[in-house]
Order: sequence, then C-alpha cells, then structure tokens
Amino acid sequence: MPENKNLNLTKKDISKKINLRTGLPISYTNKITNDFIDILKTLIREKEINIKNFVTFKIINKNERLGRNPKNNKIYKIKARKSLSITVSKNLNDNIKDL
Repeated sequence: MPENKNLNLTKKDISKKINLRTGLPISYTNKITNDFIDILKTLIREKEINIKNFVTFKIINKNERLGRNPKNNKIYKIKARKSLSITVSKNLNDNIKDL
C-alpha cells in the first residue's frame, strides 16, 4: 500500500500547472501566480474573504494567555497575535469526500 505523503505545493508548481493547462509561457504564468497571491494577501489583511464554493479566509485576533511547556512544566506567557483561519466550503468538502 503506498504511503500517504503530504504534497507541498510551491508557487512554481502552480505556475507549471497553469502553463500545462493553458499553454501560456511560464514567465507569464509565474506573474499570474504571484499577482494572485499578492491580491489575496492584501484582501485578507483588509477583511474576511469568501471565495464562493471554495474557501473562506479570516483574520482572528488571539488574546495573550498563559501556556505550559509539557516537557518541563514551565509556565510562560504567549503574546497576543493574529492568526489566519481557513474554512473550506461545504461544496468543496463534499467533493473531497467523494474522492
């Protein structure tokens, strides 16, 4: 039975797949990929983004709290921070279940 390994996708991999599907030059698909990711970053910083039938990105503000190192039981402060929440749409989730 083959092992389940994580597939780490890079921007270069995405550009190659766009190139294979569309036949556009790789330099052009690199620019498309980079521009798309930059647009997503900008929009996510501003507010919640919902890409219909795909995914929702949202910034969550986490408060400062106490944490504990399980190895040595030392207690320390975890600083307040922002975190990215990603929620997959029901439609995409149902399609994944059918694979």
